[in-house]
Amino acid sequence: MLTHNDDVDWDRWPVADYLAENYRDVHPSDAEIIEHHSAFYRCLPPGAVARSVEFGAGPNLYPLILASAVSRQVDAVEAGAGNVAYLERQIVCGPDASWLPFHALCRRLNPAVPRTLAGSLAQVRVVHGDVRDLEPGGYGLASMHFVAEGATEDFAEFTDFCRAFVRCAEPGGLLVAAFMENMPTYRIGPTSTWPGCPVNPETVEQVFAPLTQDLTLTHIAPDPTLPDYGDSGMVLLTGVARADGVTGAEGRGVRE
Repeated sequence: MLTHNDDVDWDRWPVADYLAENYRDVHPSDAEIIEHHSAFYRCLPPGAVARSVEFGAGPNLYPLILASAVSRQVDAVEAGAGNVAYLERQIVCGPDASWLPFHALCRRLNPAVPRTLAGSLAQVRVVHGDVRDLEPGGYGLASMHFVAEGATEDFAEFTDFCRAFVRCAEPGGLLVAAFMENMPTYRIGPTSTWPGCPVNPETVEQVFAPLTQDLTLTHIAPDPTLPDYGDSGMVLLTGVARADGVTGAEGRGVRE
């Protein structure tokens, strides 16, 4: 029996364990993602995007920091109550000091990032809700990190999440994303187990090519400084949401 998204109580997501395992330090893979995304964001003028979305934000702040360079508002949309509470505390009470090195790296690679971490988070609006309910075409930029492949064990449902991600961007809207490669069902902390859908550059291209143009996929190697979740690295994506949803030559993936 496959575990689907609605089978999981996302309010029980172990926020403290997840942060301790993944985001108390800038790992080499974080630095690679930030460098990759910063190059994408540097092509845009500051404040060029009226509204962007972090699709399934979780408690990870650095995608929000990156988007703050080009977005006048960043909606962090998240279903889990614990993650929502964490994000709200970071904005209202001030961010954890562990995020300062992430902000410093983001700003060094893209000076359009606001000068302070609090300044980056000032553009963020936390939205407690299901990403599948987002209005189609509501955002000029959509960002997603480790969501679709970590929300289900079913490839068909993974595909549906990816389609919802593209659909929430306006036609011609920008897309940036990161996926764990070949990650099975995995454990966070000492006891909790969460669904995983193994994907790779080929399957990500298969899903996104009909929906996008200017699609670029980049692979990064496994990070030995992170817990062994069973993955084989990460797949990074940039692209543009197609207006017609029809595959064309410009929709074919370019791999790096």
